[in-house]
Amino acid sequence: MHQAPILIVDDEPHNLAALEQILSPKYPLVFARSGKDAIFAVSRHSPSLVLLDIEMPVMDGYTVCRQLKANPKTEGIPVIFVSHLAEVGDEAAGFDAGAVDYIVKPVSPRIVLARVHTHLSLVLASSLEQSYRDAIHMLGEAGHFNDANTGAHIWRMADYVGVLAESYGLPYDVCAQLELAAPMHDTGKIGIPHALLIKPGKLDASEWAVMKQHCRIGYDILIKSNAPIFRMAAEIALRHHERWDGSGYPDGLVGEAIPLSARIVALADVFDALTMKRPYKEPWPLDRVIQTVKDSAGSHFDPKLVSAFESALPRILDIKSVWDAKENQ
Repeated sequence: MHQAPILIVDDEPHNLAALEQILSPKYPLVFARSGKDAIFAVSRHSPSLVLLDIEMPVMDGYTVCRQLKANPKTEGIPVIFVSHLAEVGDEAAGFDAGAVDYIVKPVSPRIVLARVHTHLSLVLASSLEQSYRDAIHMLGEAGHFNDANTGAHIWRMADYVGVLAESYGLPYDVCAQLELAAPMHDTGKIGIPHALLIKPGKLDASEWAVMKQHCRIGYDILIKSNAPIFRMAAEIALRHHERWDGSGYPDGLVGEAIPLSARIVALADVFDALTMKRPYKEPWPLDRVIQTVKDSAGSHFDPKLVSAFESALPRILDIKSVWDAKENQ
């Protein structure tokens, strides 16, 4: 796999040589000897990281860094200043200019290698996180590819999930993971015939049996990954139609045997579905929807979650208003 080079910028050849000796055994490198050349090199090579001297003629390192951070195409490239300037104020100026780190000359090989490794790892982690988010978005959309009437349902519902999980008392990181996993709950609908998804009336028994399969189809797709976010999404896809009293599907689980993630998504999913127009129904009045959720405590929904829903209702309604405004634009 091609690795983007590290750009080393310094007007003194012996400084370039020192950093080359440290880094060349592990990383591809490119070099520049002025601020102007550095800007050109970044444009030409799209480096993974920039090691940047400060004291250079015409255009100093601070100016170079600020220009890189002002450009949307280069703002994400991490910059580490490498300088003889060792005062606290010098380092502060470097961070103010947009640098992620500061190394004082003469450089220590171990420090240079450690700092470079750390910041390249952070770049990779950020890239992987974005890849996860892209995959989540695609899988969420795939589940409703043949179900255009759902509109913004999965994304609005995911917002409800995050607020509901927080109101229930779950830690921030779990709430965030739930909000990311929730849009994939209907991924399995990609395996359901289009005619069933858009049928304007109720499904008959044989059609309903086919529709129910979307839970296991979604699970089978999502469980292929070992990543925690997709394992949670698989759990939700399989269990979001289970009911607290055991009357749900696919397995008729009862109470806390249903994973909490799926219980939360089930409530948010039903609340949103009842408020929206579908091929087989008009949107319900909001007060009727809220009362239905309350009346379903202990039957469809976990009673503790219904209490959390009631506590979070003002925020949930704010989210609904924002999404309604978006869809009406």
